Amino acid sequence: MVFQVLTGWLDNSPRRVFALLSAVCIGLLAFGLYLQHVVGLEPCPMCIVQRYALILVALIAGLTGASSKKGMHLGGSVLLLATAGFGAFVAARQSWLQWYPPEVVSCGRDFYGMIETFPLQRAIPMIFKGGGDCSKIDWTFLGGSIANWSFLCFGAVVLLSLTLIWRLVQRR
Repeated sequence: MVFQVLTGWLDNSPRRVFALLSAVCIGLLAFGLYLQHVVGLEPCPMCIVQRYALILVALIAGLTGASSKKGMHLGGSVLLLATAGFGAFVAARQSWLQWYPPEVVSCGRDFYGMIETFPLQRAIPMIFKGGGDCSKIDWTFLGGSIANWSFLCFGAVVLLSLTLIWRLVQRR
């Protein structure tokens, strides 16, 4: 019964599915910014890459949901699959680093150290690389780190994209 309701919603309202996915991604990004600016967690380079992937997922889902053409829905679903797959890969790699930390940490350096050590034209690109330790677990929820939860979210988007592609191809 639940499966029929979900597939009916995917078949009859794919634009709402894309809009909801975009809104959820924006909420996740807002939570990440909350953890960074209010709680004080410093994102590592892999966290920054996952944020970019999440931004792309939100943009692709939003733009795809704005169109009523099934071809756009199919193309957008394929792009979502690729982007979320990349995000899941980075999150899985970070989870691996957290479970099996390397001997030497080489993820980045702190913000002030970059500004003091390097000229501005070299420091600005380094700022966007993040500065935290990728193998360090700063925050957990129900036993999972941010990277673990990020992997689950990207994995859910991958499954949703595969389901949308399958349903859209079946209806053609």
